[in-house]
Amino acid sequence: MEQLGSYAEQFYSLVIQYAPKVLLAILVLLIGLRVINRLSETAGKSMKRSGLNDDIRPFIVNMINVSLKLLLIFSVAGIVGIETTSFVAVLAAAGFAVGLALQGSLSNFAAGVMVLIFHPFRAGDLVEIEGQMGHVSAIQIFNTIITTLDNKTVILPNSMAVNGIITNLSTREYLRVDLNVTMPYGEDFPKVERILLEAIDKTSNVLDEPKTYIGIETFDSHNIVLAVRPHAKTEHYWDVFFEANRNIKQALSDHNIQVAYSEGVELGPIGK
Repeated sequence: MEQLGSYAEQFYSLVIQYAPKVLLAILVLLIGLRVINRLSETAGKSMKRSGLNDDIRPFIVNMINVSLKLLLIFSVAGIVGIETTSFVAVLAAAGFAVGLALQGSLSNFAAGVMVLIFHPFRAGDLVEIEGQMGHVSAIQIFNTIITTLDNKTVILPNSMAVNGIITNLSTREYLRVDLNVTMPYGEDFPKVERILLEAIDKTSNVLDEPKTYIGIETFDSHNIVLAVRPHAKTEHYWDVFFEANRNIKQALSDHNIQVAYSEGVELGPIGK
């Protein structure tokens, strides 16, 4: 009986000692969970208003939510009197080891977050990244998916997209369409210039402003290389490029002007 009284006294002493801490810890936990949920909800709405991609927004919100809840648990444990220093050290060491193992993936993830926040390009944009040109079909957490102009799917790590050179062709209202035509030395340049301008005028979707420019770009061993520079809206770039080439070929043939391909002449769409 006497021992039972001793146990009761010890229990009462423990209740007196820890009850306020436990009650305070429970109160902090309940209030903290409510505040964290509210902060996570507000962060999600803010990201949505800023246009953050739907693929990554839930992930970031969950990461914020889990991080804050871990901090809350450590705080509550400290209030109760549980020693958390050793546990935090072990957790930090484990996190460091995991971080080293996933260094490449974390780099791609961080790069993906940067892309989605700073928007060097968006889904649907026509871009050229590391020599790959096409439309951005998706920006994921670790990769950017590009559909090339020949309908291939290219998966680029986000770190490559951020650290490499990005040419975003969709950020401007219009683009210059770069065409090259070779002219024999025996032909009269003003005559050929007039013929080329007429061919460009027949081409659909060529802009009146800026005006089409035609000039002598260089001289090679057999021909004069002419630069033909019409302009088109971004979405009409390839239509203008191919139709203009077709109309130029037809116009030169109609006027019996011989056109020869010369080595070193670049016929690609992205030129000087």
